[in-house]
Amino acid sequence: MEKGSLHWEIFRFEDIDSGLLYEILALRSRVFVVEQHCPYLDPNHKDQKAWHLCGFYDGRPVAYCRIFRAGNYFQQASLGRVVVDPAFRKFGFGKRLMRHALEFLDHTLREKEVVISAQLYLKSFYQQSGFRPVSDPYPEDDIPHIRIKREI
Repeated sequence: MEKGSLHWEIFRFEDIDSGLLYEILALRSRVFVVEQHCPYLDPNHKDQKAWHLCGFYDGRPVAYCRIFRAGNYFQQASLGRVVVDPAFRKFGFGKRLMRHALEFLDHTLREKEVVISAQLYLKSFYQQSGFRPVSDPYPEDDIPHIRIKREI
């Protein structure tokens, strides 16, 4: 597979058809519930307030995140459910996902401050995109997390 073969799209919740929604929820469950052995309720009624950024390979989403305006999740703008299909992690799609999400927040939504409740083991990944820790580690769904922040 070539590194450049992803196609990116951003959707509002109401514009996601049922087939794509199913694929997104399956990807999130495959990683956050099954791979990470963390039983939790993924559909948390925040999807309806988010923009949904998808990286597609052969027509299916393999990179994904939710994007929130300030006040729709945290006081500041936020990203959530940042995920790359395990079979596609070695191609740098996570970094490209972050770049697209931050560009959308900056240029389209005009948000200047972004906060994420990130899994602690991914702290250095997010630091590569300009985030810095703003909290001590804390448990969320029995996984260590840290609040991180970036000013665009």
